[in-house]
Amino acid sequence: MASGLLREDDEVVYGDSTCLGIEKREEIRNSPQRSAIEYRIKRRPGRLPKVSDNAIDWERYMENQKSSVRCKVEHPYRIVKNIFGFRKAVYRGLGKNLNRLHVLFASANLYMLARAGGSLSPAQGFCAL
Repeated sequence: MASGLLREDDEVVYGDSTCLGIEKREEIRNSPQRSAIEYRIKRRPGRLPKVSDNAIDWERYMENQKSSVRCKVEHPYRIVKNIFGFRKAVYRGLGKNLNRLHVLFASANLYMLARAGGSLSPAQGFCAL
């Protein structure tokens, strides 16, 4: 599934431990564009060394940085699911579900902006109708 989600303009791909070994798959190795992508996949916590020294702390720091990027991407999904209640797709057609998701993610962006204390102004690209 993960290789089907890659786009032509991707340069770096972040993923969790379920995507381990994606760069070794045949469809990735045989494609020159997909093999040029840098894969930053988070390791499983049990695979990190347990002893504490500077090298191991650096490895844990890098794993934390990978997680922080993924966290920023997944936060709008949490808002759409938990705050706006989009837990299950209602069978009303692909177009209507897609439209509903577009509206929910736009609302999630506005919700995050309001929580951050921001405001919408015409200088920021807000268009008042």
